[in-house]
Amino acid sequence: MDKGAIPADARPFVVTNRSVLAIAVPMTLAYLTTPMLGLVDTAVVGQFGDAALLGGLAAGSLVFSVVFTTFNFLRSGTTGLVAQAFGRGDALEEQAVFWRAVLIAVVAGIVLAALSPLIAVGGQWFMGAEPRVSEAMGVYIRIRLLAAPFSLINYAILGYVLGRGEGGLGLVLQLALNGINIALCFLLGLKLGWGVAGVAWATVAGEFLAMLLGLAIVVLRFRSTPSLPRHRLLDMSAFLRMLLLNRDIMIRSFSLLAAFALFTRQGAQFGTVTLAANAVLMNFFLVAGYFLDGFATAAEQLAGRAVGARAEQPFRRAVRLTLFWGFGLAGAATLVLLSAGANLVAVVTTSREVRSVADIYLPWAAFTALSGVLAFQMDGVFIGATWSRDMRNMMLLSFLVFTVALLTLAPAFGNHGLWAALHVFLLTRGFSLLAILRLRLRTAFS
Repeated sequence: MDKGAIPADARPFVVTNRSVLAIAVPMTLAYLTTPMLGLVDTAVVGQFGDAALLGGLAAGSLVFSVVFTTFNFLRSGTTGLVAQAFGRGDALEEQAVFWRAVLIAVVAGIVLAALSPLIAVGGQWFMGAEPRVSEAMGVYIRIRLLAAPFSLINYAILGYVLGRGEGGLGLVLQLALNGINIALCFLLGLKLGWGVAGVAWATVAGEFLAMLLGLAIVVLRFRSTPSLPRHRLLDMSAFLRMLLLNRDIMIRSFSLLAAFALFTRQGAQFGTVTLAANAVLMNFFLVAGYFLDGFATAAEQLAGRAVGARAEQPFRRAVRLTLFWGFGLAGAATLVLLSAGANLVAVVTTSREVRSVADIYLPWAAFTALSGVLAFQMDGVFIGATWSRDMRNMMLLSFLVFTVALLTLAPAFGNHGLWAALHVFLLTRGFSLLAILRLRLRTAFS
């Protein structure tokens, strides 16, 4: 096939507001169940009235998040590759991408589960908490990492589903996963009195049952399509492409984590009250991020499908519409935070000192949704199009710019400078990818 040729089996499609919202709305709801689960875990352990248990849960969750952020590429990378195969009308490649992701998930998951004692010890050393906190943290990590193979397979399942644009099914799977987890959390953690161990075992059981449900749905679907030849599944060039894509996404994720870690560390230099105020305000940005992630997911699927079908106009329309809805949502979030942010801060913390400091920097936090929307949406476009090298390079550039801004603005303007540096980071990510997108469009569909 010529570079500019349209695949013979490509599915013609038109990108509309409805097609964007059909993916974005259910996935926004699905993503919002994740912080709800964390809230339930905290509430269950908090019923025991032991600060050490809560500290151990918080520290263990942090270590777990860092470990699994490394493997989030199994979701986003699978979405992009499946979307492109879907756009080409290549049902066999959709299957092949899914099973390759599952193979990677199984191997990586078994390794993580086997290394759980070492990861627990490393996390305890890094956190340097008091003995009882470290003990609870170790229990949580050792048990929860047993779910690693199931969790990573669930990433692959969700990636496949979203790659086909089935946001409703994605919502059902996430509701099943987190719903089972929440129910078992109350049963094992609270009713049976297992505490932190019960919360961890609830996650293991929830991930396992959700994996069985997801695999059943996908396998039943594959039975109605032609069988996948083994040589197609084990295509080394395709495996290499997936690994390179995943490597770039992993580097991007680590750079993002590093930027937020630097932000938190610098905030700590301004004192405990400022650190706490920043933590409260960052939660507002993260919640807004869950909403924006829904439209980024829509951009992944629609952009990837358009690239697979060699359809330039649907690609351009997908970029425009997801950006339009993203900016609309971000603007609404900013207005809510500017008008009601002080009341929300009061709900989150009872400390008058923290409230007063948070109120000062609230406008900075309120506008992060607007300064970050382009970065979220461009990430989705580039993941869907599998232009991962560009995304990786622009993230590294943005991290460098952020570091320079941090070292320049924070000493000069204090915490105001720290928040300004965060905005510089978000804007650099978005506009650098937008600049690259214009260059890519000149060749991608020619």
